[in-house]
Amino acid sequence: MKIAAFNVRNLGIKKVTDKTVVQYLTKILSRYSVVVVLEVVDKSGEAMKTLLEKLNSLRSSKKRPYLMVSSRPLGRSTYKEQFVCFYRKDEVALKACYQYPDDQPGDEDAFAREPFALHFSCPKTAVKDLVLIPVHTKPEDSLKELDELHHVVQAVRDNWGIDNVVILGDFNADGRYLSEKKELKKISISSGDYHWLIKDDVDTTSSNHNDNTYDRIVVYGEEMFNAVVPGSAKTFNFQKEFKLDDDTALSISDHYPVEVKLRTGPRKHAAPRKRKTPAVNNSQGLLHFDDTVGEARVMFKM
Repeated sequence: MKIAAFNVRNLGIKKVTDKTVVQYLTKILSRYSVVVVLEVVDKSGEAMKTLLEKLNSLRSSKKRPYLMVSSRPLGRSTYKEQFVCFYRKDEVALKACYQYPDDQPGDEDAFAREPFALHFSCPKTAVKDLVLIPVHTKPEDSLKELDELHHVVQAVRDNWGIDNVVILGDFNADGRYLSEKKELKKISISSGDYHWLIKDDVDTTSSNHNDNTYDRIVVYGEEMFNAVVPGSAKTFNFQKEFKLDDDTALSISDHYPVEVKLRTGPRKHAAPRKRKTPAVNNSQGLLHFDDTVGEARVMFKM
């Protein structure tokens, strides 16, 4: 099972109605069992509904369609983004969502875009339950936000009783936003419990003007790390794969997806450990859309 994160750069109605862009975008997304899309700008939800329909119209999706779930719009100003997740319903089931409240006393509003946690059951993989935490940091505050992610992981572990956690997305911790790579070693998610799967020398951008490692995948815990197929964490260079010129590649995105493959395993479910506090599903106004039945509904509204 392949999991990915993809910053598609200002993804809205303009891109999903561009025939060339959406042709390649759906090809890219269809490579994955679960893919989290970053930098979605779609307040009405119409663009993502259109993208889901296009994705499910592919031959490879006819018998294995995708479902979609979206966070609420996130951001401190009038400009807001969403995290949107597409997942094949024959491979995983979405059990719960959690929008991190970002209200720790003395450290409120630590994130420009609060992390969005997704709990999936995965009966075909070596880990039967896992949590994805997509991230898109504010470049100028990337180190501070990344350091705060340990609190998000702990909140997820406490609330859901699940230790298998994957942090993935655009960390923005490179280039002009990071003076020295050694600064990354000082943050909380660089401790022994965390495993960084995308290495520092990997170019995750489709631009020819830099070779920065903005996008990352980090897993928490030995069980989650051991569930990863060795060497499978990498970028997907869609420009090379589809033989695209620079302009066409950049019209899709200035980032490559980062992906990882999980081992297959027996179907037996391991019982989650005992929670410290009751489970929570506190994401306000999440849009969940099932294109196969033409149904949209709000999930986990409290």
